[in-house]
Amino acid sequence: MAKDHTDETLDRELEDLPADLRWREWMRRIEAVLFASASPVPRDDLARVVGRGASIELLIQDLTADLEGRSFEMAQVADAWMLRTRSAYAPAIRVAADVGEQDLDLREYDVAVLAAIAYHQPITRDGLKDIFGKEISRDLIGRLHARRLIGTGPRSPRRGAPYTYVTTEQFLVAFDLDTLQDLLDREQLEDAGLSADTDAVG
Repeated sequence: MAKDHTDETLDRELEDLPADLRWREWMRRIEAVLFASASPVPRDDLARVVGRGASIELLIQDLTADLEGRSFEMAQVADAWMLRTRSAYAPAIRVAADVGEQDLDLREYDVAVLAAIAYHQPITRDGLKDIFGKEISRDLIGRLHARRLIGTGPRSPRRGAPYTYVTTEQFLVAFDLDTLQDLLDREQLEDAGLSADTDAVG
């Protein structure tokens, strides 16, 4: 969403306003940017619409409190923020609004491959083959790419320098995670009867 330049017509400092009104205007600007964006907005982009030295974190905290009791909420995804509808209102939206097809429509095996990528990233197709004991189809990788759940990572530093796969910001959004640190650790997975290596799935 970021532009490569600062809009010179935007008065960022708002020095003609009293401090409390200036703060509220900065909050509203952040709210407007988040409302208009289809993806989480990084801190540096939000800083472009407020005055120098204004604390984005404190503005976000105040905006979060301001949204208490509303149908949508603030969500942090890595070092970015977004507005999202509270889960309690999902049934009402599905009944009344044309929100398109948003179901990820992933099979159990697709989720297992996605989990393997999440836990072992950056990982090559050969790395996935080692985990699952068989080749992962290009169609499956293509489906995960099309849903923007995975992306291309750095080239592997081995012969042939194959591409690697990594999860994306959309992966965090889709699974309601702030960061990859929110993934269950291996012990929690085993307690739940799952495995990060997903070697039982096939």
